[in-house]
Amino acid sequence: MPEVTLRDGTPADIDAMYALDLLCFDKPFRFDLRSMRKYATHPEAIVLIAESDGEIRKALHSAYVTTLDVHPHVRRRGIARALVAEAERRAAATGAVSMQLHVFTGNTDAIGFYESVGYQQLLLTEDFYSPGLDAFSYMKSLSTL
Repeated sequence: MPEVTLRDGTPADIDAMYALDLLCFDKPFRFDLRSMRKYATHPEAIVLIAESDGEIRKALHSAYVTTLDVHPHVRRRGIARALVAEAERRAAATGAVSMQLHVFTGNTDAIGFYESVGYQQLLLTEDFYSPGLDAFSYMKSLSTL
């Protein structure tokens, strides 16, 4: 496997981030380009890019993971784990004491992943994505980083 490096995202990455989001998520869970740009360019956003050979693969007191996208061809190689760990490290460095996120209740792979890296399920948010598409809210304390 080629070496993967992590770097800060820039506004120039947004189109590629959006394309990756389209590839990684079904329609009800995708961001539109305008929202992707809004979240990625927010002054307090931590945007990390994992790349290999120049290819993009794709967050105060509480930080929030808006989306985590890894190209299907390179999943299960530790990229998501590296992205989450670095986002947590950077969020903690800004003074965040926790990291939060939402996961579709039917996404068992994501649920298993987040639980394996220390996130705890807090509550169910009905209709989070759209009517009938619920999400679990997760949180992880960053005080041990």
